[in-house]
Amino acid sequence: MATHSDGILVSASGVSTPNETNVEKVVKFLPADFYTDFLSNAAKERKPSPIRGLFPLENKPGVISFLAGKPNAAMFPFKSLSFNITSPTDPSQEQSISLSGKDLSDGLQYCATGGLLRLQKWFLGLQALSHGRKSGEGWSLSIGSGSQDLIYKAVNALVNPGDAVLVESPVYAGVIPLLGTLHCEQIEIETDASGVCSHTLRDTLENWPVDKPKPKVLYSVPYGCNPTGMTATTERRKEVLQLAREHNFLILEDDPYFYLYFGKAARPPSYFQLELDEPEVGRVIRFDSFSKVLSAGMRMGFASGPKPIIDAMDMHTATANLQGSSLIQAITLALVEEWGYNNFFAHTRAVADFYREKRDVFESALNAHLSGLAEWCTPEAGMFFWFKLLLSPNQTSNVDEGDSEDLIRTKAYEGGVLALPGTVFLPNGRKTAFVRASFSLCTEEQVNEALKRLRTVLLKERGQP
Repeated sequence: MATHSDGILVSASGVSTPNETNVEKVVKFLPADFYTDFLSNAAKERKPSPIRGLFPLENKPGVISFLAGKPNAAMFPFKSLSFNITSPTDPSQEQSISLSGKDLSDGLQYCATGGLLRLQKWFLGLQALSHGRKSGEGWSLSIGSGSQDLIYKAVNALVNPGDAVLVESPVYAGVIPLLGTLHCEQIEIETDASGVCSHTLRDTLENWPVDKPKPKVLYSVPYGCNPTGMTATTERRKEVLQLAREHNFLILEDDPYFYLYFGKAARPPSYFQLELDEPEVGRVIRFDSFSKVLSAGMRMGFASGPKPIIDAMDMHTATANLQGSSLIQAITLALVEEWGYNNFFAHTRAVADFYREKRDVFESALNAHLSGLAEWCTPEAGMFFWFKLLLSPNQTSNVDEGDSEDLIRTKAYEGGVLALPGTVFLPNGRKTAFVRASFSLCTEEQVNEALKRLRTVLLKERGQP
């Protein structure tokens, strides 16, 4: 085992780890022209912004710029901002952080499409510590308005209307309508407690119709998956990476729960890290989010991946919303520079511990109220339980049969419980007995009361007193 920079054990079997720095490995990466066939027609047709594309020229010493239509900061009424934050090492203490002068001015003005350069640099350092990735490996980074914003732009950069796209199933419900607007054929690849079922993925691709283009991308949430709570094993991830090389597709690694890992076993390395052990890197586009560790409302996320793909996403941003919020980036920068990496990891450890305790409370209540009435796997990351309701006394164990939708949407709600029926996480909308429940907000008392109510509804459904 190796210890990750945030203090979480990382499985080191057969893979490089961020802390193995004794031997400098030469990393080969795919050339820029490799991605030409992956880019969508829309991405190929986009042109660089005639103004934003020239922003870097303003940085040359001595240049007098008439370029950008930037408002004069002298007319902005904000002179300073300050806020208090919890100490990452002592939650009973607070720290005060202030923004003023140039740091505030940068936050109030337009910035580069990919984000404030200092914050980009900090994130590059974070990826080196968290995933062992360094500059000079053919990848770059872009900051967006949350990872959902960046996922949308990545899909638009890679997928043409009507294309087939590989999605793990069940899948994060937010990508189903996103792909739906492009009229994509969503090819469901089943998952289990160990992650994407690589044998299903292989069977799907090896039996793909010869007259039909193969999918160019696979979408997956590999840690604490929303909705299933699964965390993919290292072995499964390696198998998926191998298939990506064999069948020439890219992996969209949506990872908002990476820092919410609380499993007893060592944390598996990310796809972004594991591809360092492939013959070459460049098949993973990774999406990180600060929504779960700093603030959901700040909409702070960043994407890391092959430079041609990130550049295509930035060109989309330049014509859509110009950039992520400069002010949110400036606030984030002030916080992470005040903390440094060690204190950032101390904070994320505290976040993971918090959600582990919430997980334990929820599972204890499941055992108390739904034992024999539901089946589930214990999540090792994230904030969700995915459990199958045994809707009939004669229902077969470990087989997904029945339909939870009416019971959850109508009967459970009438009984005072609100959750999501599993069908909303299946692109084809098929029936399922599964339910997704979030354990992030409710108190122990609320969890027990809700599951007690659900038990009453379920027993009535089963025709039992």
